[in-house]
Amino acid sequence: MKPLLPITAILALCGSSAAFAANLNIPMAFEYIALDGKEVETSLFNHKSELELDNGTHKIAIRYNDLVEDDFSDSETNVKSSPFIITLKVDGDYEYQMKPADGDFVKHPKKFAKSPQVVITRNDNGNVNYQVKQTNITEESFVSRLFSGNTATDIDVEAAVATGAAASAATASSTPVAPVSKASPAVAATAVTATAATANRTVTTADDAAKAEQMLQYWWLHADEKTRKEFMSWAIKQL
Repeated sequence: MKPLLPITAILALCGSSAAFAANLNIPMAFEYIALDGKEVETSLFNHKSELELDNGTHKIAIRYNDLVEDDFSDSETNVKSSPFIITLKVDGDYEYQMKPADGDFVKHPKKFAKSPQVVITRNDNGNVNYQVKQTNITEESFVSRLFSGNTATDIDVEAAVATGAAASAATASSTPVAPVSKASPAVAATAVTATAATANRTVTTADDAAKAEQMLQYWWLHADEKTRKEFMSWAIKQL
């Protein structure tokens, strides 16, 4: 009679498929926006640098977003790009690393933000099957929305749409693919318009008020000096 497997061994075998997952790491100057049609939860005070990925092809929306020294003053300027979509084929329990194409950090932020070029490597130096596509998803400045009364562009929602099922038809090549060149056309993302009820929702609860305060703090910290002055001028007139 064959000896029975220990219960720990059985549990390990049953859970092995779920245990094996790859990880994609990004630098602090970049942020995840969406994965396979779903928004990635991040915040100004909680940078998410790693995503866990199962085997298969994934579409990931990422953007460059960093504070850099201003060329003409001692203050810092927020520089951000439109989201770019990485199509990554995962076929094992690997550690993936994304970084700027020209080195370990972005050397020319404003130029880089116009068309981010990145590369993805594996810690074991194996081949990585991926593609990078630029989008033209943009968000209006906070002050512009206040002055114009326009509904804010929800860049997270649009990025989720761009990585969703409809966008998953094109898969990564079976051989390593270099990042798209600057001459490549931008990929227009599907626009998503918020419903009037959501756009005009009145802040009536303490939770809503807290969220509104967090958003104001977020935009203030990410605004340049000129935008802050414009906002202060507008806010004073509302008193």
